[in-house]
Amino acid sequence: MSDLIISSSDAPQSPFEEIKRTDPDGNEFWSARDLMRLFGYANYLKFKNVLQRAQNACENSGHDPENHFYRAVMMVEIGSNTKREVEDMHLSRYACYLVVQNADPTKELVALGQTYFALQTRRQEVADAQLSAQAIEDQKRLRNRRKVKEQNVELAAAAKQAGVITRKEFAAFQNHGYAGLYNGLTAEDIHRRKRLKKSQQILDHMGSLELAANLFRSAQAEDKLRTANIQGKENANRVHHDAGVNVRRSMETFGSTMPEDLPTPESIKKLERQENKRLASGAAHDRDTT
Repeated sequence: MSDLIISSSDAPQSPFEEIKRTDPDGNEFWSARDLMRLFGYANYLKFKNVLQRAQNACENSGHDPENHFYRAVMMVEIGSNTKREVEDMHLSRYACYLVVQNADPTKELVALGQTYFALQTRRQEVADAQLSAQAIEDQKRLRNRRKVKEQNVELAAAAKQAGVITRKEFAAFQNHGYAGLYNGLTAEDIHRRKRLKKSQQILDHMGSLELAANLFRSAQAEDKLRTANIQGKENANRVHHDAGVNVRRSMETFGSTMPEDLPTPESIKKLERQENKRLASGAAHDRDTT
């Protein structure tokens, strides 16, 4: 790594933050030699034993040491304005945590380091878990939104077969389904409750659970319209309303948050653009490697 800089803006009062470095890509790391001097080890050979024990602990915990311990070199002055390369190792935050756990506990800053890196590693784990949970939710939203779109096409066809013909009639038909699921709220009411702009669609601002509830409502209504050969727009409206009520009751039974009380995420359009870009990039890569 080159053009390295030491970052101390996060918490300058901590000696461990003061020696933290970042590579040109913005990834944080610590130099083993910096830690060695901070802990008061006299030479690198003795500290290498600590590094080896830390790598063993990393492997035993199920992690790949190569993802946390990176072999490197450091330029040091040897007099007369000359420098030479010496062995070094770049450490991730997790690697530092393992290093201080295996360092000499009698050294003054080792105990401080154990507390510091334990807390920082836990914070990073929590942050990573939150990012992972959000990524899962994003994928579920994309999948459920696509299914709802496809299912609504089938529902519209079944409603038309039952006698729901005009746009106004279909809007009323849809509102009966929403009213059953959302305790009397129409599409306009839901739109207002979510505080959306006129051009925004309520389905684009639903989380995965709310989308799943609407998918089930739509699927139930379509199945009933077709299998019972429902005729007449009033009867179709009643079927759709009952489907919404049934889904709401199921959510109540399981103790779920009611649809109207679920949070309103940002538009799924952004996620769709990101997903399309990712798929296009993957397709381009596949073409380049064939």
